[in-house]
Amino acid sequence: MRIATVATGGIGGFLAFKLAKAGHQVATIARGPHLQAIVENGLALDGPAGMERIRPWIATDDTSTVGEVDAIIFGVKGDGLEAAARACLPMLGSATVVVPFLNGVEASDRLLKFLPEQNVANGMAQVSTTIASPGVIKQTGEFNVFTFAERDSRPSESIDALRRAIDEAGLTAPPTDDIERDIWSKFVLFSAMSGVTAAGRCTIGDIVAIPQLGELFQKVVAETAAIGRALGVSLPDNIEDKIWSSAIAFPPKMRASTAIDLEQGRPLEIEWISGAAARLSEKVGVEAPTNAALYALLLPYRSGR
Repeated sequence: MRIATVATGGIGGFLAFKLAKAGHQVATIARGPHLQAIVENGLALDGPAGMERIRPWIATDDTSTVGEVDAIIFGVKGDGLEAAARACLPMLGSATVVVPFLNGVEASDRLLKFLPEQNVANGMAQVSTTIASPGVIKQTGEFNVFTFAERDSRPSESIDALRRAIDEAGLTAPPTDDIERDIWSKFVLFSAMSGVTAAGRCTIGDIVAIPQLGELFQKVVAETAAIGRALGVSLPDNIEDKIWSSAIAFPPKMRASTAIDLEQGRPLEIEWISGAAARLSEKVGVEAPTNAALYALLLPYRSGR
């Protein structure tokens, strides 16, 4: 397959490395020192197997030089969606599938403002990766799941082809009969993990150990689940209990990327996490005061240090 990663950050870079290593033609879209390092030295993955390096088919910041591709793995920060979506246009063919792997639940809908509906899918990624240094993607742990489908979850040759490519690259891309349910299930957890570990400058271990933080976490979970159900999402009846049981079993030092971005002075994606929960709650008439409070607490840091 011909696949483009827009952009080649933690998720896009990880998939670019694995798919290129499996023999696919991968165009890595990046910029600045990260792009320069990929052009000069290739794309490196620092993971459980140690440091590995590949040479992608194309490394560029100019998508007009790539041509039509079969699939675009879309993994930018929420605030960068518009510019990145416009950059996809020169690479689209009638059957090109664009799979967003962004935090939150609004990415696919937002992409429709800039890309043809026939090209836009929906998806979520569960993997722990980041750019460790220019040209180097760091993976912590071997867990990875990439769940995606057409927006209405109907069968699709384009989706099946990308799923096979990811599976054959040694990763996990399970089929789903309800992508919206899957994305919201992750969002219910992530809204709590993100909001509480960032605003509280804490870890999941702190949340489990301190009753007041645990109560705060569970309130966010309950609010976000209620919003999803009010929107018609078929969330499991026991999702609140399952998420708390999972949280208790998480590594104690675990925290959300939002908390790490806050610590390092980077811009925060809160508009698409706690902010989205607060905004969507007003749309459906469900109260979400805890999400709204966490959003307000983090607003001074939205643009970074």
